Amino acid sequence: MSSDGHLAAIRVGPGSAGLRSVLRRLPRGGPEQRAVEAGEVDAVIDYGNANVIMFPAARRALRVAANRASAASRKVALEMPAANAVLAALPRRDYRRLLSDLEPVTLAFGDVLHEAGTLIRHVYFPVDCVVCLLTGTAGQRTVETGLVGYEGVIGVSLALGVDVSSARAEVQSAGTALRMSAAHFNNAFRRCLPLQRELYRFTNTKLAQARQAAACFASHPLEQRLACWLLMTSDRSRSQEIFLTQEYLASVMNVRRESVTFSAGSLRTRNLISCHRGTIRILDRAGLETVSCSCYQPIESLSAK
Repeated sequence: MSSDGHLAAIRVGPGSAGLRSVLRRLPRGGPEQRAVEAGEVDAVIDYGNANVIMFPAARRALRVAANRASAASRKVALEMPAANAVLAALPRRDYRRLLSDLEPVTLAFGDVLHEAGTLIRHVYFPVDCVVCLLTGTAGQRTVETGLVGYEGVIGVSLALGVDVSSARAEVQSAGTALRMSAAHFNNAFRRCLPLQRELYRFTNTKLAQARQAAACFASHPLEQRLACWLLMTSDRSRSQEIFLTQEYLASVMNVRRESVTFSAGSLRTRNLISCHRGTIRILDRAGLETVSCSCYQPIESLSAK
């Protein structure tokens, strides 16, 4: 590579491809041949064959540069423990010990991280995505039984000695997460007492939230539950925009689509939300909290602890 980081190359005319063949065609004793012998050339541009032929040393240099850039990008991605509450609660020394086993991943809407009844192969620490925990019913419908965002972990049952998922974990709001293999997670869990403490605390929180959610489902009208659900999703994605369809909402809330459409329309009429082509935007958060059922504050106060 040249001193300014650019590729230094020579050009040759039509002829047979291949580095050795191209070098034999260079004028003997000419400036091009002298530059090659002095190691000043990284590649040969063969216009006749529309080809760029790189010298081995240049290929190695590019691989090293690419690896360094990848490592730097990975380091930047991993230097954000505060973006996940469980990791942020760990002492810095313990978090850094986990770095080599954490992998940044981008998750798309609809990605299934765990299927109910299957082995848990990875644990996920959400950063700005939201994952919906779905439980099947006899009629083959799936009902939401939990939401997990930056405050928690997907696959936490491994901390309880259970390596099979009890629910389907499906990405509801796209975003990023830090992923760790089940084997590395088990090793880290055994040796890190602060991690044990935070995971037990999160598990207890989810149990309490599940009880509150069950009471909410049995006691409150759909419009109030919908307002609560939108607020909870917004909190976990840290965004006022929620990208999903009313059909999906009806599925996870176990109601008819017409019911969701009616309730969402009521919230929209009061200018609390807007709905457009699979996007729901919270316009008046304070107003939506007023409409929401009384379960919202208790559920979110548990997450904040």
